[in-house]
Amino acid sequence: MITYLYWFAAIAVAIALVYGFTVVAKNWKAGAVLALIVLVVAWGTYYFRLQQVFVKHYGGVMTISVPKGQLHLGATWKDDNLWIENYDPATNSCYFTEYSKGNLLQGKVTIKDCNPMMPQK
Repeated sequence: MITYLYWFAAIAVAIALVYGFTVVAKNWKAGAVLALIVLVVAWGTYYFRLQQVFVKHYGGVMTISVPKGQLHLGATWKDDNLWIENYDPATNSCYFTEYSKGNLLQGKVTIKDCNPMMPQK
């Protein structure tokens, strides 16, 4: 829900700038440029800072796909970064993959011969 409110506010500010500069100041070019700047800054702020914060703390919206050929085992939060555990039966390896803010600093840990689907003897 918070994600939708964030984007509603960003778009409302952009529309207000276009309206204000077009109707009041009679300068639609400045309004369009400022609205575009507001939308680009809002997107960058959301993508590189707020997306995972919204999801973890305020019930935001986020979608992650499991890579083809892998099985999802679990997920956990470390600070504001999401760690996903997947199992690849073809290589018999488990992968912990970090989804950090803006996907800039993604960590990956590989556990060889983990085989979580079979009981250990």
